[in-house]
Amino acid sequence: QVQLVESGGGLVQAGGSLRLSCAASGSISSIDLMGWFRHAPGKQHDLIASITSDGTTNYADSVKGRFTISRDNAKNTVYLQMNSLKPEDTAVYYCAAGHWGSGRYDYWGQGTQVTVSS
Repeated sequence: QVQLVESGGGLVQAGGSLRLSCAASGSISSIDLMGWFRHAPGKQHDLIASITSDGTTNYADSVKGRFTISRDNAKNTVYLQMNSLKPEDTAVYYCAAGHWGSGRYDYWGQGTQVTVSS
């Protein structure tokens, strides 16, 4: 089992920045893929950024150039730096962990709310 705890959400004005953190614990050697999803009211649950154990990253087009995913292996923590935030970035953000080979995410955090005011 892997436990994930997110932090860093909040309220920010459009154009501002936030950094989300996801601390992993448990059987972390069993996972090699970490991702950030978001779920806005009335919209799909979308994968917006992912990072593999060797540091390969991928981003959704909607956040490319504004968001950066990174990891600190010593702290077992993954980050999502969000810059130039827009009101449409408002959502609950979830950290997830899984397996690169299958692309499946088996473990989820509790979510953290990000609200961007115009």
